[in-house]
Amino acid sequence: MPAHKTFRLKLPTRTLLLGPRTLIMGVLNVTPDSFSDKGKFADPARAIEHALSLQLHGADILDLGGESTRPGSRGTPDEEELRRILPVLEGLRGRLQIPISIDTRKSSVAAAAIAAGAELINDISALRHDPRIAELSIRHRVPLILMHMRGEPLTMQAKPFARGIMKEVTAGLRAAVARALRAGVPKSQLILDPGIGFGKSFRQNYELLARLPELTRLGFPLLVGTSRKRFLGATLAPAFSGLPRGATDPSYAPPEARLWGTAATLTAAILGGAHVVRVHDVAEMAQLARVADCLRDPRLSPRNREPA
Repeated sequence: MPAHKTFRLKLPTRTLLLGPRTLIMGVLNVTPDSFSDKGKFADPARAIEHALSLQLHGADILDLGGESTRPGSRGTPDEEELRRILPVLEGLRGRLQIPISIDTRKSSVAAAAIAAGAELINDISALRHDPRIAELSIRHRVPLILMHMRGEPLTMQAKPFARGIMKEVTAGLRAAVARALRAGVPKSQLILDPGIGFGKSFRQNYELLARLPELTRLGFPLLVGTSRKRFLGATLAPAFSGLPRGATDPSYAPPEARLWGTAATLTAAILGGAHVVRVHDVAEMAQLARVADCLRDPRLSPRNREPA
């Protein structure tokens, strides 16, 4: 397995050290149509409570999103996205001790979120949707996460899949980095995400995870998000029994039944070189990351304890 290179990511109020241990990015979707929680946190009060709970259970970063980008989604107007996220950001000001990443493709939303306290931008379009996001990253000195996505959320799973996924993702991420560097974003402020589930077949998602060490050669910290994703639901469906009431597609295990599939893929990701994992189930995945970190580097195991 590849050695984890150490990176120092400078945020406005702190520096994040990436490499010695895997960082946990907790997901908070404040949308009414999230695939994973079906709008459970669309109410600001519940969203704020959940954000504080994610911090308590081990999140290192909170990733806040006000637009669903699940396959087939049509996008959200800027005004609506702001209406969803700003009350949460205001409610967390002075209460949340971990940094907030704003998950958006829009510079207007990113700018308002930064003004309200966000310290990272997570752009799934990698500056293709709105290049002005790069200007915000530079002006406010906030790191930028660039993700590979084939097409747009509306059509990404309907288009023909790439014939060679590693070549496609590597080239796409190189192009994303080039866009950011041309705009003036420092190399040291970039994180790359291979975009598991975004325009890839189920098989290609597994190939990307298995060959993740190849992406570490790009020389940037890697973020991986597999949490509760549909390819896991397809994989787990044959072994899943007792579908909950309301399940309409027995060919997929529902999102809440994908915990252990998520755990397996994120263990592989950490051993393969991921610096950050993006998850819904923070308490469980924080435990997973602690053990996986010890597997990749036994020096991280607890000292001065009786052997198990």
